[in-house]
Order: sequence, then C-alpha cells, then structure tokens
Amino acid sequence: MSPVTPANPAPPFAVVRVAHVELGVADLERSRAFYEEALGLVVTEQADGALYLRGLEERSHHSLVLRQEAAGRCLRLGFRVAAEADLERAFAFFAERELAPAWAEAPGQGRTLHVSDPFGQPLALYASQARVERRLQRYGEYRGAAIQRLDHVNLFAAELQATHDFYAGQLGFRTSEYTDTDEAEPRLWAVWMHRKGNVHDVALTNGVGPRLHHVGLWVRGELDVIRACDVLATTGWRGALERGPGRHGISNAFFLYLRDPDGHRVELFTGDYQTLDPDFEPIGWKLDDPQRQTLWGHPAPRSWFEEGSPFVGVEPREPLMPVRPVVAR
Repeated sequence: MSPVTPANPAPPFAVVRVAHVELGVADLERSRAFYEEALGLVVTEQADGALYLRGLEERSHHSLVLRQEAAGRCLRLGFRVAAEADLERAFAFFAERELAPAWAEAPGQGRTLHVSDPFGQPLALYASQARVERRLQRYGEYRGAAIQRLDHVNLFAAELQATHDFYAGQLGFRTSEYTDTDEAEPRLWAVWMHRKGNVHDVALTNGVGPRLHHVGLWVRGELDVIRACDVLATTGWRGALERGPGRHGISNAFFLYLRDPDGHRVELFTGDYQTLDPDFEPIGWKLDDPQRQTLWGHPAPRSWFEEGSPFVGVEPREPLMPVRPVVAR
C-alpha cells in the first residue's frame, strides 16, 4: 500500500505556488556579491537591512529576501494564494486550529498573513506582489548562472508522514514523486509535492527538522549550470560548490548544490517536467535504489544529508524514523 496521501480536491484556500524565501545573513554586501554577481539574480531594492532579489524572468518584486539578522537561519517561506478572499479563508483555517495567524506588513507584498504550520515552519501567505520590469530579454545583463526564477524549497521533516498528510490532504498539494522503504508496510522517506504543475513547490525529506534543506533556483539549461561552476571557481567562490553537477533520477533534474556565505544551501535546477494533468500518477522509488538521488551513480557528501538551515525560533526535533545517509553506489 502506498503511503502517499491523495491531494485534497477542494482545499480550504488556494495556494498557487511557493513564492519567496527569507534567509538570515551576517553580511549583506557579501551575500549580494554571491547572489547578484556570481549567480545572476536581479536586485530589486535594498532597504532597512534587507536585500530583495528576483530571477530574470520574474515580474514580482522578489523571490529571495536576505535580511541582516539571524545569520544562517531561515526566517520564513512565502506562498502566493489565488485571491484576497483566500487570505480570509486561510486566516479562518489556521485560527480554527489555534495556530495564531496574524496580519503583517511586508515590503513589496500585498496584504500578508503570517502563520506557522502545525510543525513550526513559519509561512507568509499573500495574493499579490508589486510588479517590476522583467529582464528576460535583456541578455546583456545575464551574469553567472542567469537564474530565471524560484522553483522550489526542500525541507527536512521530523514528522514526515504527518507533514505530507497536512500539505496534501489539507492544503491540496499534489504528489509528483516519492521514496518509500522496502517493507511489508512501506514508510514514506521523502516526497515531492506541487501546486503549480511541475515536479515540486515543496519537497520533504526525513531528517532532523523542521529545517530548510535548500532553495531551488531554476536556470535555462545544463550549460548555465556548467557556466556557474566556471564562474564560481574563478571569482573566489570555489568553496561554495558542495555537490554536482549531476542528474537526479527523481525529477530528472540537472543540478548543482552550493552553500552561500552563511551556509544556506542553494540548488541550481533545470530539466524537470510538467505534472499538469489531474490524473498524473505519482512516481515511486525505493529507498535503496542507487539511481533515485543521482542517475549517474556518484555519491553525495555527508553534509548534504545532515546540514540545513534552522527556522528562527523553532527547535529542530529528531525524526520519527532513524536517519541514515543513503548514497548512490
């Protein structure tokens, strides 16, 4: 029996996609050099100890916020909802569960709801952002990896099955792929879920959590990933390279994992596929399949399994299932 929870076909409010991530950094100018100059994100504005960035194709004010506070920690995950009315429905949903939703002011965003999910992950929900000029066809401004947009977030989850049940069974996230154990009653080890019709907006991995594993940034193709390696290696950022380049079995994505100046993990990501049809069937992988993490078979470093960015004010918990690194063979 599959441990995958079917998506709620009529969720209480409509999440459109993951929309931004807020990270705490120690030195805003050093982080700006990494994300703008080396990786190629666009700076929308810098104000009040925060830097607001976006990808070249994005027309919203920001998809990555760097704040000079709580260095090495994740401050919040942002999600767009379909309409203002969904914010009211979200407030009622979380209030009913005594999760203390509160209205907040956020630069570049419309009316914003702050809340933590039942597992402690701090969320921001909003229906709109300020519109800015996209840079998609300004090829003379392309730098580094020429990042186009935010794609996904990957999270360590201590209560992985329950977290998946909440996002799929309550909020209507659909599952594209998953990993389970090879037991008489398989247990969920990792799961990829989406709202926008590609492989994932949110991935969950069994581990000490909740913590942010990585922020996934979408690039045009494999050559942009290779170029990023060359740029990083020759501009003082060689130590940022953690894993890859390579190709995942899960998602089919071509990837490169980096560590930013504060240790936050960033994935450059391309080559996945669409999951738009409502009858799309989740693809299952067994935990010990050597090609699920890396199609080519090269192993991941131990840091990739053990290190992540804690959320501010949230004490990570030991997972319900014991963690063991599962490296490609």
